[in-house]
Amino acid sequence: MELFCKIFMLALFFAVMIGIGLYARRHSGSVDGFILGGRSVGAWFTAFAYGTSYFSAVILVGYSGQFGWKYGIASTWIGLGNAIIGSYLAWAILGRRTRVMTQHLQSRTMPDFFEKRYHNKHLKTGAALIIFLFLIPYAASLYNGLSRLFAMAFGIDYTICIIVMTVLTAIYVVAGGYMATVINDFIQGIIMLGGIVVIVVASLRQFGGLSQAMLSLAQVTDTTLSEAPGIFTSFFGPQPFNLICVVILTSLGTWSLPQMTQKFYAIKNENAIVKGSVISTLFAFVVAGGCYFLGGFGRLLSDKVDVATQGYDAIIPTMFQSFSPLLISLVVILVLSASMSTLSSLVLTASSTLTLDFIKPKFCVTMKERRQVSTIRLLILIFITLSAVIAIVQYKYGIVFIAQLMGLSWGAMAGAFLGPYLYGLYSKRTSAAAVWVSFVFGVGIMLLNTFLPGLFPTWLRSPINCGAFAMLADLLLVPLVSLVTKAPEPDYVDQLFSCYGKKVIVTASQSMGEDAEASETAEL
Repeated sequence: MELFCKIFMLALFFAVMIGIGLYARRHSGSVDGFILGGRSVGAWFTAFAYGTSYFSAVILVGYSGQFGWKYGIASTWIGLGNAIIGSYLAWAILGRRTRVMTQHLQSRTMPDFFEKRYHNKHLKTGAALIIFLFLIPYAASLYNGLSRLFAMAFGIDYTICIIVMTVLTAIYVVAGGYMATVINDFIQGIIMLGGIVVIVVASLRQFGGLSQAMLSLAQVTDTTLSEAPGIFTSFFGPQPFNLICVVILTSLGTWSLPQMTQKFYAIKNENAIVKGSVISTLFAFVVAGGCYFLGGFGRLLSDKVDVATQGYDAIIPTMFQSFSPLLISLVVILVLSASMSTLSSLVLTASSTLTLDFIKPKFCVTMKERRQVSTIRLLILIFITLSAVIAIVQYKYGIVFIAQLMGLSWGAMAGAFLGPYLYGLYSKRTSAAAVWVSFVFGVGIMLLNTFLPGLFPTWLRSPINCGAFAMLADLLLVPLVSLVTKAPEPDYVDQLFSCYGKKVIVTASQSMGEDAEASETAEL
């Protein structure tokens, strides 16, 4: 009976996902409709799409366990950073300007934005290749942690879990495109919000409640980190510097990830920007804050988990072993929701980028609209299959490197794109040469750190620390290189930035207004 209930809940979950994909087909006939939802997606759907793309199973199972073990309760700062920097400030600083300029340029992807913003067609190719090379392994990392949960709940082999997940995700993304993704993201986001609250409460109960859990954690020591008592309940934990680097990478890094910024391309109007920033922030506060807070108690399981042999991914699933069958089913659906929502966003971004920014301009300039949509759909199938194959190979052969690819991918893309994207929205002086330097620097430093770590000082050998360093250095590198290289053509740049001077009620840089959007599709 218990197994039947679990299977029924999963079947219902998958049926809803597929049904929404089929329903959303009516929005997917054009390229704009398939990858941007016709730029008419409202606040709630965009905010939840942003949040569910942000927080995957890697964070829910892997990162929360890993950083909670290392930093204790102080790991909660990561979740707060995700909410304030990664969500609120991202929307406030990037949302409006991204929507206005990308519509003005008629750009639908980040590589297309780089080409038109900096008047350099080769930048599109370079950015497209970076996205292609790093998004697929990023997608493969999303499956980490699922094996333990499915084995615990159903006794199902990890390979079967991956195949089922990829097939079902492929069906609704191929059928309905971006609109299917955002509607499903909304439902999956609700599951994540409710699920996190329930599992945090349930987990703390097995430790005797919050007060008892804090008292128990205060007694845990690790002489390899610190001799001080209560280090895992201290304000900044045993390793403040490393903690800050994690906050920077996982928060500021979202500002330039293509699957995240694309959400701003599709948002409907000014009102949706304002609402979306609040909703997205609250979502991150609950989901990310709850996950990292829960992970902070991981040290209380030191008698049940051998991190040296089992890895950090075993910590959070071990907390769930005493849960009721119904609650375990909720946990599985929660982790599946987080994984599928992020996976759908990644493969849609990767396939649309490769089609529009590489295949079409390089091999088929006259490709018709319908053919473009068909090509994107085909690449979605190819990309999602590749991610599944990589994940299965990693699981079968225990290749640790693949499990580390999320940190590498995140750091490389954010280090390459952060400066060019941010300054591209605000500064007329930023040069195409500075963008190329940023691309080479961001990707180069992360690859060197991965394959030749001995070249770096000890504090920089971690992919987390190196990724944070790459982003901060990029913010200085781009304006400095721009000062000593050829300036963009003034007339061209002035024309680009004229979109912000367009009068609505105020200038478009302050508000997108409502007049242009009044005729668009009604808000979902």
